[in-house]
Amino acid sequence: MIEYEFLELVTGVKENKSMKNRINYENGPIGKVKVIADFLPSPEELAFREETVKVTIALSRVSIEFFKQEAEKHHVPYQKMIRRLLDEYAVHHATQ
Repeated sequence: MIEYEFLELVTGVKENKSMKNRINYENGPIGKVKVIADFLPSPEELAFREETVKVTIALSRVSIEFFKQEAEKHHVPYQKMIRRLLDEYAVHHATQ
């Protein structure tokens, strides 16, 4: 018990009581079972990397400040937001 008290004083670790309330499973019917189709993307889809091209462009300070503020709110890079906006614009106008 001395070791435990030492850990509690130093690290704030307390005894984990959740393991004392164990669920007892029994053999028997489990009721209606529903099979759910796999809805998660494959690893290949998750690793998809879009082809990009580096460009140099001068944008207005007002535009950049807007995107930086919005990006900070949503925790994403502002460049990604600008790229996404341009992609949407291009797709929209390419299909007309």
